[in-house]
Amino acid sequence: MWGGRPVKRLIVTGAALAAVMAAAPASAQRARITPYIDASQVVAADLNGGDVLTYSTIGAGIDASVQSRRVEVQVSYRYEHRFDYQNRLNNDHTHSGLATVKAKVAPGFSIEAGGIATRTRSDIRGDVQTSNVGNFSNSAQVFSGYIGPNVATHLGPMFVNGAYRFGYTKVEAPGQTGVAPGQPRLDNYNDSKVHVATASVGVKSGTVLPVGITASGSYTREDAGQLDQRFEGKYGRGDVVLPVAQGLAVAGGVGYEQIKITQRDPLRDTAGNPVVDGAGRFKTDPNSPRRIAYDLDGMFWDAGVIWRPSRRTFLEARVGRRYGSMSYTGSLSYQASPGSGIQIGVYDTVQTFGQQLNGQLATLPTALASTTDPFGNQFSGCIYGTTGAAAGGCMNGVFASAATSAYRARGVTAVAVAGRGGTRFGIGGGWARRDFIAPAGGTAFTTNGTSDTSIYAQLFASTDVGPNGALQGSILGSYYNSDIPGNDGIYGWGANTAYTHRFGRLGATLSAGVFGFEREGQSSASAQALLGLRYGF
Repeated sequence: MWGGRPVKRLIVTGAALAAVMAAAPASAQRARITPYIDASQVVAADLNGGDVLTYSTIGAGIDASVQSRRVEVQVSYRYEHRFDYQNRLNNDHTHSGLATVKAKVAPGFSIEAGGIATRTRSDIRGDVQTSNVGNFSNSAQVFSGYIGPNVATHLGPMFVNGAYRFGYTKVEAPGQTGVAPGQPRLDNYNDSKVHVATASVGVKSGTVLPVGITASGSYTREDAGQLDQRFEGKYGRGDVVLPVAQGLAVAGGVGYEQIKITQRDPLRDTAGNPVVDGAGRFKTDPNSPRRIAYDLDGMFWDAGVIWRPSRRTFLEARVGRRYGSMSYTGSLSYQASPGSGIQIGVYDTVQTFGQQLNGQLATLPTALASTTDPFGNQFSGCIYGTTGAAAGGCMNGVFASAATSAYRARGVTAVAVAGRGGTRFGIGGGWARRDFIAPAGGTAFTTNGTSDTSIYAQLFASTDVGPNGALQGSILGSYYNSDIPGNDGIYGWGANTAYTHRFGRLGATLSAGVFGFEREGQSSASAQALLGLRYGF
């Protein structure tokens, strides 16, 4: 099995990427396209006195990068099939990959696209899967992608910007989650389609007036497969920027917003429990009316400072009132050198799992650090850029769990990268909180009014060893907690190292790691090793 419809979408995306690559003249391209096949032998030993699991894998994939004046493309994708001679594996294949594309079609007009294939936690209360070796617990395959045009032009002294993005997200059934029996059952995410349109027009300070003025608006519509959920949000706002010193300005804005989230009830049996299908997803009651989970209609405002002392440093911090309470947002970017930089973001928004995944995917840079991670964690955590101007981003907060309910997402993410010659370092971390939104009332359990919290950190390092070798390692840690019944708080941790040596087109990798999780009354630890060969065409 190759994953059905999601793989077809990946094939279509791959064809689109090939067409985009061909759009730039060959003389203008700096292209690196390497399809490959690989094979490996894996050993995973339970350090709590359990069994030793061994199996073999074969895989096929592609690493591609195209950089030109008009086109920026980076693609890394791998499919793996597992052969278990002891019949103890609960999953025999997996997809992992990331693609980012930006094509300048004409002056002021560009098209951006991206996609990701990785694994996400399913239930916030369940086990922490810090490695994709062995059996998956509380882990589900996820596919997500987006595509859309961007317009940026001028009408006299005014700037005019517009963008549209279509996104699709699909999550497969997770299997066992590790949640204790007898706890309220949470729904499993299926898929969603989202449309986002934005526009802005304005003038910069000092062109027409001493202040800069911007009017902007946005419309979002998402239709999810589970319980016929529908998200519709729109807002319009005006902003003013007043310079007060060299590189320093104060800013303020006010707007009007409407958000409405609705869904239908799950079908229930005679005991009042949700009826589930073969994938563990709630079935929708066809006779249920559309119930309102969230209905916001009102004003919002924010104010703050913008500091840009140089082209390499940018800071914006705002405080205001939105979604019925105080709201804090901001960003910081600093480029210390061409290969080193820091990026920090503070966010506060009402959205869904599909929207948040698509949105964060769209913010990733088109130049990403390639890593040799045979344990499969490179696309589900912090993703590092190769330049100081675009340090990267962290996906950990999104993949805390594939929640089916909408939520208010607040958090902080930070990424720093440093590189010199053949040596690179990356560090990332953050804090995320989700306050869930669902229809209230009734006698059955609902996530409405509950929340969860995630804290995470990662460290990555790599260096060349001679002309044909590379050594790299990573350390990761996380903590998840929730007030949903059945949660005790859980820590996840892991560390791994890998050495790769190239013999022309053939490469050999030896990797070892230790991973585990702990919560009250339960702990798990596993030592893992892998020996693999890869042949690039």
